[in-house]
Amino acid sequence: MPTAHDFTPNPRQDQLLAVVRERGMATVEALAERFGVTLQTVRRDVKLLADAGLLARYHGGVRLPGSTTENIAYRQRQQLQADAKRRIARAIAQRVPEGCSLILNIGTTTEAVAHELMQHRGLRVITNNLNVAALLSDNRDCEVIVAGGVVRARDRGIVGEATVDFIRQFRVDIGLIGISGIEADGTLRDFDYREVSVAKAILAQSREVWLAADHSKFNRPAMVELGRLSQVDLLFTDQAPPASFDALLAEAGVQVVTPDDPKP
Repeated sequence: MPTAHDFTPNPRQDQLLAVVRERGMATVEALAERFGVTLQTVRRDVKLLADAGLLARYHGGVRLPGSTTENIAYRQRQQLQADAKRRIARAIAQRVPEGCSLILNIGTTTEAVAHELMQHRGLRVITNNLNVAALLSDNRDCEVIVAGGVVRARDRGIVGEATVDFIRQFRVDIGLIGISGIEADGTLRDFDYREVSVAKAILAQSREVWLAADHSKFNRPAMVELGRLSQVDLLFTDQAPPASFDALLAEAGVQVVTPDDPKP
């Protein structure tokens, strides 16, 4: 049986997950028709995804596990959409100018960005993510400043009131945040209110706000409101957002950047 630590969905299973996230639930028959495969194939995919904790089964169909209250485990998030996160991270790194200041928050996508910034020079990076700090400390041309606060064992994120107070000392060129979900009304949402408090401080202390979100984050529910799309300057994602977001993004003045866009 696959576990959260060793199961990586194949491309069809990734797409199946995206469909269930968009709809909230789906029948086995609808998924078989959507992907042009047999019911047996869908049931096999669903069993693997459910055994790994990525979906919950009910009679004749599947739904999202955990509803709005609990995020997917950190190791699972590292594996999910891994290629999309790498592509997003490269697109972000291409736009980060050398010699700038930025804040990177908690998240597997921001960790992918840290990997892509290893050759940048003259950066000053503030982070509440010990994984990001460990990565970028190997770049001798990058100054890393680590926020104080409580370290979460599960993902080495730093949270709490001390973290918020620490972030408020700075004013940076770019605040780069990840997100758990973007709802249809433009609300940015996450699962941990302590993490959200830090992210709100990052929004307030950044001259530009960059949001990194792969396609699976659109229409994904989460419990705590972080902000609104109108607070974002650039949205980096791996493919065009659902058409239902076009008017919302245009009204908010958000520039959408995908890996296929021309380099700046």
